[in-house]
Amino acid sequence: MPSRHAGVSQNMAPDLNSTKDLFVFLGKSVFSVLEDMVFTLIPKPQKNVAGEIVLITGAGSGLGRLLALKFASLGSVLVLWDINKEGTEETCEMAQAAGATRVYAYTCDCSQREEVYRVADQVKREVGDVSILINNAGIVTGKNFLDCPDELIEKSFDVNFKAHLWTYKAFLPAMIANDHGHLVCISSSAGLTGVNGLADYCASKFAAFGFAEAVFAETVAQKHMGIKTTIVCPLLINTGMFEGCTTKFPSLLPVLEPEYAVRKIVDAILQEKVYLYIPRVLYFLVFLKSILSSKIATLLCEYLGIFNVMDGFVGKKKKD
Repeated sequence: MPSRHAGVSQNMAPDLNSTKDLFVFLGKSVFSVLEDMVFTLIPKPQKNVAGEIVLITGAGSGLGRLLALKFASLGSVLVLWDINKEGTEETCEMAQAAGATRVYAYTCDCSQREEVYRVADQVKREVGDVSILINNAGIVTGKNFLDCPDELIEKSFDVNFKAHLWTYKAFLPAMIANDHGHLVCISSSAGLTGVNGLADYCASKFAAFGFAEAVFAETVAQKHMGIKTTIVCPLLINTGMFEGCTTKFPSLLPVLEPEYAVRKIVDAILQEKVYLYIPRVLYFLVFLKSILSSKIATLLCEYLGIFNVMDGFVGKKKKD
């Protein structure tokens, strides 16, 4: 018959383990807080990306092109994807002029799963294993939900979200095998809060954000510590995609200059930050959204003019 003392010992073991886990958690938390405080005052060391194979979708213009030029100056091997062949080749030439020694341009419609897989296989054969994947390609319809044709809604999801699924499927396995890689999701402030006139865009960007965050959680849970994640949520960027859009208080919610946005994005990648919201006021506004009542939050949006951001939207002008 088991003794009373044996039962007490068995009951104490889980309590001791729980106490140990608590102290480990508190110790790591204190260390993390101190580390964050130090890096608030002193810039975090940046990793070296020279020789890293960097794949950028939507590299034929705008933000993607500027990201390519920045990584070219850092000595990275560039893999440029865009549906626009002419734009991609132009970016390729500009990257070479910026100092890149190895640049590969591919025409790829990221909305098509089989095409993503086909071009990805070509990249693996011709270039090697991608170590930094930047999902930047995006489109915007700028129509109210009921006015937006079904095919445009589907296209928004195919480009802004589903392309992330297929590129991760294509390139993440090698990153896991090498325990080395960096996944970069260019989401949007519209992936943090709903915006009038951007229902399909917001939905696709929310999906991209949630997917990137979930895969980040998987890599942590599975101890793939060599794989990093950066999720970027910028406000409007002056690349032409949101041509005609303005904000009521540009000093508080500015339309970002592309060069500034790229500098912040690349710094976040080099410092291995998980989240980047630009401008910084977005951190505060997202916090307010989580604590305010819906009525007060609506009043705040009306005051800041957030409901009217899309009123002047004309979209990206097409070349003749």
